[in-house]
Amino acid sequence: MIESDWGDWLVRDVEDADPDGVAVWYLGCNGFVLKGSDGTTIYIDPYLGLGDPPRTVRMIPVPFDPEDVAEADAVLATHEHTDHVHGPSQAPILESTGATFYAPDDSLTVAREEEAWEDEWDLEADQFAEVSEGDTVDIGEFTVHVEVANDPDATHPVSYVFEHDAGTFFHGGDTKPTDEFERIGETYDIDLGVLAFGTVGQIPDKQTREPKRTRWYNDENQLVEAASALQLERVLPSHWDMWRGLTADPKALHHHAKSFTSPQRLELVEIGDRVDL
Repeated sequence: MIESDWGDWLVRDVEDADPDGVAVWYLGCNGFVLKGSDGTTIYIDPYLGLGDPPRTVRMIPVPFDPEDVAEADAVLATHEHTDHVHGPSQAPILESTGATFYAPDDSLTVAREEEAWEDEWDLEADQFAEVSEGDTVDIGEFTVHVEVANDPDATHPVSYVFEHDAGTFFHGGDTKPTDEFERIGETYDIDLGVLAFGTVGQIPDKQTREPKRTRWYNDENQLVEAASALQLERVLPSHWDMWRGLTADPKALHHHAKSFTSPQRLELVEIGDRVDL
């Protein structure tokens, strides 16, 4: 049972919102909620766990209890890592709302086989939908395109492009730059894009627990390289707040992005903040 530091105010804020276009809430780590003007609500990579101390130590609050979520049409996962596919964080949302879990094959293997969500929560088989690069899925008022991602630490990562009458939102998961981003940038007119940002740190190895030089996310130059290739109007750095030893200061990105045409603007948010397309 996950217990939030914040009570239920954030999920109530989402449910009570009536955006003119698309509202986007940052859940910390790489989690987001999208809500459209017709009420369609999509959770992306929500993670409410505490990590695996002392290897991965959560540095931010747990913003809500998943059991408190009463409205959701879909939960999307970008890849199979624990802070992106996590039964205690995501399965209660599916159970209480009847939402569909969209994810690539290896993420579904974690959910349905390794963690066996259907054994612990009251879920139906048709609540699990496999997606892969090149797929397009309609979720309420959103058209969701599944695109490539470059995350060498994952076995099958994807990114998502959400098209709406109000604008276009990109979530890259933990991707780093890839040549494919130029194609994506030409294909879609992306108003707001999310890219994972962090430092290189000494993190205990998963097996030996000995400190190991670790780079999981984009540094300043990689993030701007990816944002530029994607031709982002606004870039929102994520993940920089989450793990002890890998946190970063997103304000530093102003200097790195200054001379580039894209991104045109940095959207700097903290956990719980809302921005709009």
